[in-house]
Amino acid sequence: MDDTSTHEEWSDAQETTTVEVDDHELRVAYYEAGTDHDEPPVVFLHGIPTWSFLWRGVASAVAESRHVVAPDLVGYGNSTMRDGFDRSIRAQEAMLESLLDELNVDSVTLVGHDIGGGVALRYATHNPDAVDRLVLSNAVCYDSWPVEFVASLGVPKNAEKMDDDELEAQLDGAFEDGLYEDDPDPAFVEGMKAPWLGDGGKTALSRAAVSTNTNHTTELDYDAIAAETLLLWGGDDQFQPVSYAERLADDVDSTEFVELDRAYHWVTEDRPDVYRDELQTFLDGTE
Repeated sequence: MDDTSTHEEWSDAQETTTVEVDDHELRVAYYEAGTDHDEPPVVFLHGIPTWSFLWRGVASAVAESRHVVAPDLVGYGNSTMRDGFDRSIRAQEAMLESLLDELNVDSVTLVGHDIGGGVALRYATHNPDAVDRLVLSNAVCYDSWPVEFVASLGVPKNAEKMDDDELEAQLDGAFEDGLYEDDPDPAFVEGMKAPWLGDGGKTALSRAAVSTNTNHTTELDYDAIAAETLLLWGGDDQFQPVSYAERLADDVDSTEFVELDRAYHWVTEDRPDVYRDELQTFLDGTE
């Protein structure tokens, strides 16, 4: 497993490329590791208000046996964060398509959390032959989102009147309240906050929040998904309740549902070992 335990180390390990989304040329930063190209690469998609650092304890472990890619969504992390372009999951789906084209990837396994799960659902619905396997963790779907915290950040006047200390306090609350334990790993909280506390970060977060469009998941034809699917869900999540996983299990064929106890929204932090084990078993196609 490589040494990317801090957000600075993760950033240093990232590569960058340029994609085109809605006639905008945007930089995408991504973590890439692993050498096994016999199987489709595993692409990890994070949510809001996180970035690819969310996967630091998972992607590097999977990379021991698979080729992995973990991009920062546009408007997040070390990808382009300037103003003036769409951050919706529709736009992120277009980013993913362009990134995979840049990387010469035809078939893919997608692992998505939160709105990254919404991006994965859109891509798997619209490209059923291109997705080998699909893993969704506490993912936005149907009308499950946006949550109150994110919706509030998306109101421009709220962002404008919020000072830096207030922003950091809100982020602290989001990352601490989304965990099962009361004593979060400081590296996780600090790493998740870091991109939003720099120049332009507050505006970028507001733009990302206002781009959360429920229509982009209510319009999907979920039974068009052909991929073998794993729902690996934190069972105590209040942001994306397990009832939505149960609904997905009913609507998506070839679905395995694993509910992880003692796990809230940030399931990869609450149950990292069992998350990795369940994911690896599914990727290997073993019981």
